[in-house]
Amino acid sequence: MKIKANNLKRQYELYAAEFDQKVLDVMHSGWYILGEEVSAFEREFADWIGAKFCVGLGSGLDALWISFRLLGIGPGDEVIVSSNAYIACVMGITMNGAKPVFVDSDQYNNIDSSLIEAAVTPRTKAILAVHLFGQCCNMDEIMRVADKYDLIVVEDCAQAHGNHWKGKTAGTFGKVGCFSFYPTKGCGAFGDAGAIVTDDEVLAQKFRVFRNYGSEKKYYNSVVGTNSRLDELQAGLLRVRLSHIEELNRERKRLASRYSELIQNPLIELPRVRPGADSVWHQYVIRCVERESLMRFLNQREIGSVIHYPIPPYLSEAYAYLGIARGSFPNTEKAADEVLSLPMYNGMTEEEQNTVIRALNEFRENGS
Repeated sequence: MKIKANNLKRQYELYAAEFDQKVLDVMHSGWYILGEEVSAFEREFADWIGAKFCVGLGSGLDALWISFRLLGIGPGDEVIVSSNAYIACVMGITMNGAKPVFVDSDQYNNIDSSLIEAAVTPRTKAILAVHLFGQCCNMDEIMRVADKYDLIVVEDCAQAHGNHWKGKTAGTFGKVGCFSFYPTKGCGAFGDAGAIVTDDEVLAQKFRVFRNYGSEKKYYNSVVGTNSRLDELQAGLLRVRLSHIEELNRERKRLASRYSELIQNPLIELPRVRPGADSVWHQYVIRCVERESLMRFLNQREIGSVIHYPIPPYLSEAYAYLGIARGSFPNTEKAADEVLSLPMYNGMTEEEQNTVIRALNEFRENGS
């Protein structure tokens, strides 16, 4: 039995008739950019998250860099971010000329909030809270530091669609919550798509203008903006997905629970959930000192797996100019050498999951 790390076709098949009908509805409407599907999705997504406003954008990266741009963060400013975040998080900062200030990760694969305050300088303007793998950051401590030093908080919720910290939804703590709807995400589109949520009406309107070439009225441009519009087709498909998101999240939690209960191998460290948080299990990320041997072992059994992520952003070639040496963030680097994401997708069968679990439990030292 061949098992993919992620099976997007399976996720389409769960609601194929609804997706197909929505495509036809949009195509027959004759309106394909910034129409009723986008407006409806923005209302529905904001309501689900618990925010006042949502603005659909072209991608999650757009959500990040435009957020920092419109929040006035640029050259000479610093933004604190986890050292193990996906590189797009860092790009959202540096595309505006600001400097990322990294803080090591914790045992939950998120920023170690106990280290944030020590990273604050007179140039610090914001904290980017990245809820990685569907695990929620310690937002109490992040907001405490932000309030103490008058810092802006931006949340990257690309992997945390419907996550909570002490009952409050991820994306509603900071000034802006940034979302990616890349196809693998919890509320995934069928191409690139993104959005921001905020309770600030003035800021939301700035996003609407900026995403459309800086134009509020056609051919009248008030600012130099960009083209980052969530299109009608993706918005319509996202509305279908959103209508099922609670059941989809419940399914992922059930799959994660079975993994945690049935994987019993001392060579494998299972993921933990931070007390006070829940997880939507965007990824089920284990750790294994013998990761390369484990991957070969799984590959031999036609079981897919993915490393999220093998190279921390500050050690990438793209950010070599920052001059940050290996060894600067030991927790992040240890994780980069050990983490492995197991197959996790909606529509995964019990037989498929049992096959993965059985293989993991049979793995022995040196890949035997």
